Amino acid sequence: MSTAIRKSRITLWVVLALLGLMLVAAAGTALYVWYGLQPTPEGVVKRVEIANGSTPFKVAEILEEQGIIRNAFLFKYYLRFQNEGSRFQAGVYDFTPGMEYEAIIAKLNAGDTVKAETVRFTIPEGFTVLQIADKLSEEELIDKQKFLELAESQAMLTYSEAASKIEAGEQMNHLLEGYLFPETYEMKKDSTEQDMIVRMLQELDRKLNGLPEGWRERLAERNLSFHDMMIVASLVEREVVVDEERALVAGVIYNRLAIGMPLQIDATVQYALDKPKERLFEKDLQIDSPYNTYKINGMPPGPIASPSLASIEAAIYPEETEYLFYVTKKDGSQTHLFGKTYEEHLKNIRISNETAKEGESQ
Repeated sequence: MSTAIRKSRITLWVVLALLGLMLVAAAGTALYVWYGLQPTPEGVVKRVEIANGSTPFKVAEILEEQGIIRNAFLFKYYLRFQNEGSRFQAGVYDFTPGMEYEAIIAKLNAGDTVKAETVRFTIPEGFTVLQIADKLSEEELIDKQKFLELAESQAMLTYSEAASKIEAGEQMNHLLEGYLFPETYEMKKDSTEQDMIVRMLQELDRKLNGLPEGWRERLAERNLSFHDMMIVASLVEREVVVDEERALVAGVIYNRLAIGMPLQIDATVQYALDKPKERLFEKDLQIDSPYNTYKINGMPPGPIASPSLASIEAAIYPEETEYLFYVTKKDGSQTHLFGKTYEEHLKNIRISNETAKEGESQ
């Protein structure tokens, strides 16, 4: 056999060997990729948290660590090939080992997260900070002392546009009085006292943003600060039950303020007392307190309760009348009789007492 032939055969074997090695390598690579893209063995559900700002690559690493996918490296490139990953949403997910890639991707794109266990609580309209703290404490949702401490914290004013307008003064009973909006709330079960207060403050912001445009200008026209408006709203809330009368009572308050007449609102005395009474006596009206509008001129230093949106609207848009007085009817209707003069007021008191007697005789 000639040397040339032997060299040709050697070259052929070398080429064939290299081709064989390449085929083996290609087959190995293909097997590696195929296996790496297969679902993991089925298993129990695993809870996985995807943090805010996680990149698709980071998500892949988390899923591999939790045994949801076999190979993060291959999953990354699978996402790139499929043009996926940009719509993944943060949150806590339940994944089951053995899921197909398409199902995993669809779940992340949809934000199909585990619904957090929640608690519901209601803050009634007209509640004070202390009443709110008592209620939430009785429902075992807060530590009352922590809640009250936060209700006095200047730091809480930064969480709400409305709260930032509080005109804090030494005479105020509670810094956030009137600003914890009365509503039914649903929050995560592990919400802290601060979480709850912030949520109530921001709900007030949300409600105010829903008011008709120009309401701030209405306050400016009256030379009324936002904080003063909230004080008036709280007075209306504690004095009025029937919605149709809220703007009327707000008008009476503004009329009295305009002529320097004491407001003489019973609800402010009730707020000043250590414990509210079913009926006020003359001696109660003499209590020494910056909230006692029988003894001070003008408004109290802060709101006396959390007003409803209806009372806030009444304080912004009062009914223009000449009324300076009102008295509650004693017929059970919870409505009022309004008067322009003290003589009319005395007459209305007699009428109210007569309706009470009529009701008792029936």
